[in-house]
Amino acid sequence: MAQQKTESKNQNKRNNETVKHVQLERKRPKLSKVNGSKQGNNKSNNQNKKNNNRKPKQNQTKRDPKATLRIIPLGGLDAIGKNMTVFECKNDMVLDDAGLMFPDDDHPGIDLILPDYTYVLENADKLRGIIITHGHEDHTGALPYLLKDLGKQVPIYATKLTLGLIEGKLKEHKIKNAKLCEIKPGQTIDLGCIKAEFFAVNHSIPDAVGVFYRSPAGNVLHMGDFKLDQSPIDGVQTDFAALARFAKEGVDLMLSDSTNATNPNFTPSEAEVGKALDRIISGAKGRVIVASFASHIHRMQQICDAAVKNGRKVAVTGRSMVQNTDIARRLGYLNISDKDIIDAYDLKGMPPDSYVVMCTGSQGEPLSALARIAGGNHKTISIDEGDTVIISATPVPGNEKAVTRVVNSLAKIGADVYDKSRACVHVSGHAGAEELKLVLSIVRPQAFLPVHGEATHLRAHANLAEATGVSPEDVFILENGESIELSSKGIKIGESVPSGIVLVDGLSVGDTSEMVLHERSSLGAQGVASIACAVNRKSRSLVTPVLVEMHGIPGGDDPELVKAVSKAVSNAIQRSLSKEEPPRETRKIARSALLSVLWERTNQRPLVIVNILEL
Repeated sequence: MAQQKTESKNQNKRNNETVKHVQLERKRPKLSKVNGSKQGNNKSNNQNKKNNNRKPKQNQTKRDPKATLRIIPLGGLDAIGKNMTVFECKNDMVLDDAGLMFPDDDHPGIDLILPDYTYVLENADKLRGIIITHGHEDHTGALPYLLKDLGKQVPIYATKLTLGLIEGKLKEHKIKNAKLCEIKPGQTIDLGCIKAEFFAVNHSIPDAVGVFYRSPAGNVLHMGDFKLDQSPIDGVQTDFAALARFAKEGVDLMLSDSTNATNPNFTPSEAEVGKALDRIISGAKGRVIVASFASHIHRMQQICDAAVKNGRKVAVTGRSMVQNTDIARRLGYLNISDKDIIDAYDLKGMPPDSYVVMCTGSQGEPLSALARIAGGNHKTISIDEGDTVIISATPVPGNEKAVTRVVNSLAKIGADVYDKSRACVHVSGHAGAEELKLVLSIVRPQAFLPVHGEATHLRAHANLAEATGVSPEDVFILENGESIELSSKGIKIGESVPSGIVLVDGLSVGDTSEMVLHERSSLGAQGVASIACAVNRKSRSLVTPVLVEMHGIPGGDDPELVKAVSKAVSNAIQRSLSKEEPPRETRKIARSALLSVLWERTNQRPLVIVNILEL
């Protein structure tokens, strides 16, 4: 298995140390009127169906016995997030996805987490294009930062809706003149010696695709994010015919989504959520508030359909929700008339039972629309006893506490809260184990690399591959930065490249170190204590009393404790001065004296700041 093949571990993993400044436009987006537009939902869906039924031309690439194709995952193998994979052959390189991940409790104060794309920057002259498989943040979110760092125009290939979402994201970052290239399922593009053919997959967002890479060294199938929903609400299914065709041509290596590899069942259809939403909204007495991901266009369509069916208008709030609603409607992926959709600022005076609010906040984010509504801080939307709240999402690992806090706040008000434990208000957009095995059985890859998951998911998916006939010797479990090399001689583990994470902290990118995170954690858990004084080394004496301040420490405002700390530190400094120890040693001794007293009296070890002025 993979752990037996990873003898070439990278010892030089490092974070991007450059600092960038990103100025974001924070204007509140507005909903556009789209009735009468030449682009409509039905047309878009029909076009997708046509694309699915297209019989693409055969684009087999002539094999070169000297060629080697390197596949390097830079992200996505340690978490469900920050997906980014490099495909490199001869002097050509293609980047598949550029995603981010949201921070957890281990990253206090951090806004976003990006994969370390240092290797891409170092080989920017080889980069022939960036392929984005779909519009979710864990596949698109790092793109603005990458483009800024590249400093050159690189073609970005994606489907219509995905490009629309990317365009909105680039506008926020004030990135102009990006080369956005629309692709469709069934289409093949040449990227140097690498050819990429796109095929439709079903996911929780329209216009998702997988990619079949052909190169002189071999063929690689990247499934993207997918599930096998046979009754999708947009009529677009995962393209089994394309998978069968790739299998016939020969798949030397397959990369596949591992998110739900531990789920032994098939993932339920999205259509089941629509039924549940309709049932809940039809029985609701007051206002209805539905929180979901702003990029879940399928879910947004079902919310709109259920609201309109029950004679309610749809109000949209939350910056990203308004923006994505506007984009999806303009491009024909969200079908709701102008008369049925309103801005949240237009709710004044409307009866509570006449509308449904569609908002962000399904993950309990403190500044999200739902959190502000629950806390009574939203500018236009309030909530009363008897109102209905639907949380149409699964908490991302690490967000459970935040979601629980919001739910409890809603419960105290008297709202009737629905989540997936109470009703089928959410289903995953990722394939379960049985679906994964089905795809593996159709494709019959020579070798297999599970991606898009934590270690548990990757391991479970590897076991599924073995169960469907892939040899254990050809199943690889890698870490970010490790590589696989495909050639006429077979497949093997290659050299590793720099990997890791880049932290976005406010306006700085890559400037926050592990030490800073440790200090923030210490501040939150143990508090902070500071001591300040002035000394004269010539006379070996304290010039001023030792001033002590303590914050976040039990008993830190107790005069007796402050007095004890001041005395202990004064004595320690005086002893150090009498021994003519260097300033650094004096500060160390002072810190140790403070911690000794606090540990004895409070059992706390806070962050300590020592300021000693030398006169």
